[in-house]
Amino acid sequence: MTTDSGAHPLFAEALDALGLGELHTEIRRFPDATRTAAEAAAAIGCELSQICKSLIFAADGVPVLVLMDGASRVDVERVRQELGAAKVTRAKAEVVRETTGYAIGGVPPFGHRTRTRVLADRSLLDHDLVWAAAGTPHTVFPMEPKTLIAHAGGTLVDVREQTA
Repeated sequence: MTTDSGAHPLFAEALDALGLGELHTEIRRFPDATRTAAEAAAAIGCELSQICKSLIFAADGVPVLVLMDGASRVDVERVRQELGAAKVTRAKAEVVRETTGYAIGGVPPFGHRTRTRVLADRSLLDHDLVWAAAGTPHTVFPMEPKTLIAHAGGTLVDVREQTA
């Protein structure tokens, strides 16, 4: 197992298991946290929308992962409709850690402790390359959006909050 990249050990194992070991060399580690999309974009020097946020919601109490571009907000009502759920809320920090194995601010789009349903907002496809957390608030990695969504097992949806 290669963990010299600074990625979380669970994520490093996932990369190796998926045959993505070459990504270890592309992981960037920053001295300051990149917990928020804005912090990550500033550290990387990319557009805010090139950040892929990995957000955990609870749909009728069942965790679901939503992948969203960093410049947009998730429309919880659209997620509820997409899943056919009665109620969708942001998951509590302990549920996020329990479900994914990672703390909020470092959740990667795949390589989680448990398998969850994944919704990927279509806005991610607007870029040739996106950046996502590598399991810690200090690490990120680049990947082509279609490849990232495929590894996450994501379903393409439109769950972005519409701006007026």
